[in-house]
Amino acid sequence: MAIVDSAPTALGRLETLPSDWPVGFWSHWGVFTVVIIAFVLLMVMGFIWLERRGMGRMQARLGPNRAGPFGLLQPVADAIKVLLKENITPAQGDKIVHWLAPVVVFAPTLMIFAVVPFSDGALLADLNVGILYVVAISSISALGVFMAGWASSNKYSLVGAMRNIAAVVSYEIPLVVAIASVVLLTGSLSMNDIVLAQHIPFILLQPLGFLIFFISGCAEINRSPFDLMEADSELVAGFHIEYSGMRFAMFYLAEYSEAVIISAIITTLFLGGWRGPVLPPWLWFIVKVFIVFFVMVWTRTTLPRVRIDQLMALAWKFLFPLALINLFITGIELLTWPEALPWVMILVNIAITAVLVLLWSKFFKLGWGRVEV
Repeated sequence: MAIVDSAPTALGRLETLPSDWPVGFWSHWGVFTVVIIAFVLLMVMGFIWLERRGMGRMQARLGPNRAGPFGLLQPVADAIKVLLKENITPAQGDKIVHWLAPVVVFAPTLMIFAVVPFSDGALLADLNVGILYVVAISSISALGVFMAGWASSNKYSLVGAMRNIAAVVSYEIPLVVAIASVVLLTGSLSMNDIVLAQHIPFILLQPLGFLIFFISGCAEINRSPFDLMEADSELVAGFHIEYSGMRFAMFYLAEYSEAVIISAIITTLFLGGWRGPVLPPWLWFIVKVFIVFFVMVWTRTTLPRVRIDQLMALAWKFLFPLALINLFITGIELLTWPEALPWVMILVNIAITAVLVLLWSKFFKLGWGRVEV
């Protein structure tokens, strides 16, 4: 029995689009494929601009402001510059794998959006195992990163790729456990059903789950302060050191596409997705995605980069135990908590989150001894 009822409220809800909208399987597939590609590319350009301008303001500088009004065309200028550069393949590298790696990294970023709802029923495929599909497809990008590190015939790129694999394996576990807590609340793996169940955003009902998912997601996509795979001071740009031109642009595009994905999934799982008053559902979705990414930019500007041993310790000694405790507490509340008291549950879960984080931080130490690479 779920705490959150997914039935329509007294205010009603938007009418669900037909599964074959607009009239027919192929037209539905074609329209939403174009929408997904356009959405990802435009959001990536918006994210690049927001990050560079936002970090500029946070660091008391201007940021890009020459290409277009307020520097809005700077991402376009950067794309043209990169695409005009020569593609170089290492003489001792594996040329086929070197060429395939950027494709393997970028392709899953588009596939994941097939199950992300932009409105009630407005998605390419409403799978009943949608969130499981997201977890499975997102892991493919790590294979592309390892292919890039291996095929470059460069020890720095290989070390960066191995760090990426270690981070994905480590942080995928607390991330999936945090998702399991949301699935317990809704009783469904469908992304659309999860949004419909959020009459109260799950960030209030699952504050600890949100915190764990946000940190794990940032670590998986190499966002600062977890960007050890591309650490300039250590690995001279990491796994893509031997890439240039269009292939490097693919990695750059994939990096920000993954940020779009994490922001979209957090919006769907914890912020009520497209739900909101007054504004159109798709606009609410975009606004929430930008808010989540702004928090990522904020943490990048504020926090220093961690060491590789601290990166691993944070996953296994801090996030994973807290994720299990959160799942256990969620299960108890599902069995014992009255469904008529969700707001009391919000206060209780926020208090539990604060106590757990504070107490666990007393026992958990990042370590100041020997650093293991």
